[in-house]
Amino acid sequence: MPDVIANLALTHLVPLAATEVDEDKVTPGVLGFIVFAVMALAVWGLMKSMNKHMRKVDFKEKAGAAEPAAAEDRRTSA
Repeated sequence: MPDVIANLALTHLVPLAATEVDEDKVTPGVLGFIVFAVMALAVWGLMKSMNKHMRKVDFKEKAGAAEPAAAEDRRTSA
């Protein structure tokens, strides 16, 4: 059955591929612009969200954060 469907699809697509296309008249059109605009807005939104989350990150390690773990390791090894 899949061979029949593939054969039917190819017989319908071959005439479309055989038509000559004028390279000077081919444009992406309105649909291409809409897809590009949506992708640009999505990237802008993701970058804005990433910047918001990166501002919340504290890159400096607190002085007391490493000491309790080191003290606990000393107790378990002794």
